[in-house]
Amino acid sequence: MDDKRESPPTMILQFAPLNSSVDEGFWHSFSSLKLDKLGIDDSPISITGFYAPCSHPQVSNHLTLLSESLPSSSDEQSSTESTSHGNRNKCPVPGTLYNTNTVESFTKLDKQSLLKSEANKIWEDIQSGKALEDCALLSRFLVISFADLKKWSFRYWFAFPALVLDPPASLVELKPASEYFTSEEAESVSAACNEWRDSSLTTDVPFFLVSISSDDSKATIRHLKDWEACQGDHQKLLFGFYDPCHLPSNPGWPLRNYLALIRSKWNLETVWFFCYRESRGFADMSLSLVGQASITLSSDSSVPNSVGWELNKGKRAPRSISLANSMDPTRLAVSACDLNLKLMRWRALPSLDLNVLSSVKCLLLGAGTLGCQVARTLMGWGIRNITFVDYGKVAMSNPVRQSLYTFEDCVGRGEFKAVAAVKSLKQIFPAVESSGVVMAIPMPGHPISSQEEESVLGDCKRLRDLIESHDAVFLLTDTRESRWLPSLLCANANKIAINAALGFDSYMVMRHGAGPTSLTDDMQNLDMNKAGRQRLGCYFCNDVVAPQDSMTDRTLDQQCTVTRPGLAPIAGALAVELLVGVLQHPLGIYAKGDNSSSSNGGNTDESPLGILPHQIRGSVSQFSQITLLGQASNSCTACSETVVSEYREKGNSFVLEAINHPTYLEDLTGLTELKKAANSFSLDWEDDEDDDEAVDM
Repeated sequence: MDDKRESPPTMILQFAPLNSSVDEGFWHSFSSLKLDKLGIDDSPISITGFYAPCSHPQVSNHLTLLSESLPSSSDEQSSTESTSHGNRNKCPVPGTLYNTNTVESFTKLDKQSLLKSEANKIWEDIQSGKALEDCALLSRFLVISFADLKKWSFRYWFAFPALVLDPPASLVELKPASEYFTSEEAESVSAACNEWRDSSLTTDVPFFLVSISSDDSKATIRHLKDWEACQGDHQKLLFGFYDPCHLPSNPGWPLRNYLALIRSKWNLETVWFFCYRESRGFADMSLSLVGQASITLSSDSSVPNSVGWELNKGKRAPRSISLANSMDPTRLAVSACDLNLKLMRWRALPSLDLNVLSSVKCLLLGAGTLGCQVARTLMGWGIRNITFVDYGKVAMSNPVRQSLYTFEDCVGRGEFKAVAAVKSLKQIFPAVESSGVVMAIPMPGHPISSQEEESVLGDCKRLRDLIESHDAVFLLTDTRESRWLPSLLCANANKIAINAALGFDSYMVMRHGAGPTSLTDDMQNLDMNKAGRQRLGCYFCNDVVAPQDSMTDRTLDQQCTVTRPGLAPIAGALAVELLVGVLQHPLGIYAKGDNSSSSNGGNTDESPLGILPHQIRGSVSQFSQITLLGQASNSCTACSETVVSEYREKGNSFVLEAINHPTYLEDLTGLTELKKAANSFSLDWEDDEDDDEAVDM
């Protein structure tokens, strides 16, 4: 009988697949990037994944995406280049994210072509030698995704491209490193690996060469580019890599492309590889593996085939995650409310300044039918700082017309509107910053006694402080005279004032111009021709009489705000749109008044939202609307320089005079003399007997 021993059967080298893990912070950061910068741009995004050597005998490490995996800036710099290095637990790996705008596009992606494209990059890096300089390129990966930012759900699929060896690599031997090395070699290799891992220059370099001298068993670790320096007859050479896999009988996925590089660059057919694994931050020779593989690469110079799509529970299918349940409800509400505004910037309004809207503070004088509508529309525009001023209580007739109130608010004596409105806003949107002030606004034509002076002047000071601490003021009260003092204070403080008033079937919405003193202050820094030197008028500029008592001796229908129910939503919405137009206009409060014929199609270079009118008047009985322009009057009882100067000079005494003496404002502004002159002026009409010259109008 022959005494020949049978050679061990050849086994195909099997690699443990690499698994992915995505931190929630990645999806939060990607959502912000998508909404704020990318929009509908579906170009590939360079990202960075992180992994580390296996550090537990029963758990493999994953390739992880973190919030820092995304590019840190809007330039062309890849996230890999901008990622800090030197973290032993975060070896950076370059990747590419392909995000689609629709779920249908995600489903139709040519996944095989994408995988092949990434594999081609790996092959090109091997052939060019780039992979020797930056060995992390061997572990390049890709992700396809679809982000449903309305539901905060994400569908994604990872691929870890691996070049297919043809024929497959054969496993000759595989054993724990502690069994392969002698005790002296194991000690030296452990020390060398620990030194490599402790250095900030090499701790995140995942592929390396291990040479062991046969003379003194000393181990040395080098970069792949130092291959030539490792050649010698008196040393062992192993190809080491950070192995994320914990299995004792299989090396990890990164070895696949490593073998392709070894066979292609150095033409080796037999390779000793070292699967480096750790325990508690130090090299673990009992957990690490050493194996021998026989590899053959086709002589064909074409790119090898590739595999690598990650399985989901054993099936070729994408994964999905929903963050809605794990998010703080208030934060989720904020993100959802911002969604529509951010989507506007994708196509319709790229220049929309959301920061201006989110930071503006609005004061609503009146929390009735108009106040409720204005507040709701303000929140729709992302304005979250809203203060109500009202002294009335919620009545039984209010909830059906005033959208912030319910039946519970009017039970008993009724809740103060300013308080109930705040409570309702916070129920609608918990992140709103809202407060309510219960107070009456002092009015001209409503005389007060000396005992009431202190209280009324206190209200005046409180109203002045409120106006000065806000950026925009809405005049939404029921009476004309209650708008006088706010108009004066807005002109004095140069605040944006938006006025809305309702008739039975008509409405008027207007913005006040800048205060008169601004012509010698801020306006000097502006282009006068562009801004228009003439100020826009306020609510009282067309009046020839001072505001008077409109509440005494009134019937029930005159005491209540009797209007068609559809008016308030229209006027309230227009009032907010007018404010947003002012905030987005480069000249702000100084913007001139436009009309419907000011531009083609309503789009102007100055205002991204279209024309910015001074006044809007509409009628639902005629279903008509017009825009008007009115300049400031030198005789205005609210915003003229005469009145503002008098208020600044006399302060409280001026306010008391205006409240107690109906003709005081008319005398001060010259309206009294104007009326006298008008009454004394007469016209003499001459009969013209020449009918042929008459013209019909």
